[in-house]
Amino acid sequence: MLQQDSNDDTEDVSLFDAEEETSNRQKKSQVRHPVASFFHLLFRISAIVVYLLCEFFSKSFIACMVTIILLLSCDFWTVKNVTGRLMVGLRWWNHIDEDGKSHWVFESRKASSPESKAISEAESRIFWLGLIACPVLWVIFAFSALFSFKVKWLPVVIMGVALQGANLYGYIRCKVGSRNLTSMATSYLGKQFLRQSTGEDQTS
Repeated sequence: MLQQDSNDDTEDVSLFDAEEETSNRQKKSQVRHPVASFFHLLFRISAIVVYLLCEFFSKSFIACMVTIILLLSCDFWTVKNVTGRLMVGLRWWNHIDEDGKSHWVFESRKASSPESKAISEAESRIFWLGLIACPVLWVIFAFSALFSFKVKWLPVVIMGVALQGANLYGYIRCKVGSRNLTSMATSYLGKQFLRQSTGEDQTS
């Protein structure tokens, strides 16, 4: 009977651990900051939609340009100061010291901190997807405006590339830390080349 009781206790602990792991997975898959996630995508998607459709709804180029620049500015401020900190625990900014020198600071939460462990995987996907996809679209718009000779739209699309590209670069620096991006890319390409070479040697 004693042995049966100990086995029962062990099974109870195992079931409890399984339930805790399941609850942790559910928490990570949930969107913990729905308002921040909404506004993370709202301004940048709205700017793209207005750029694509403004000529169908308004004949005033100035009104369209001002609307797009306002949306891009709101997006830049929101992503830089709010959504990055809440959704993925990253933050970057610039400050000037007493000597007048400009310093760029790129911060990320420590992996061991409780706040870092509580970051939602769903929110992280939303954050990085919006952060990467939209600047790529603005680069495409820039080439499209250039090759279609729509010179008047070039300042607008360049503004989109600059503002959203700055946030993308800043958060990549926060993610990789103080390591050189060029050296990281070289190391990655070297590993891929070595892996392919090793695979070819094994097949031959």
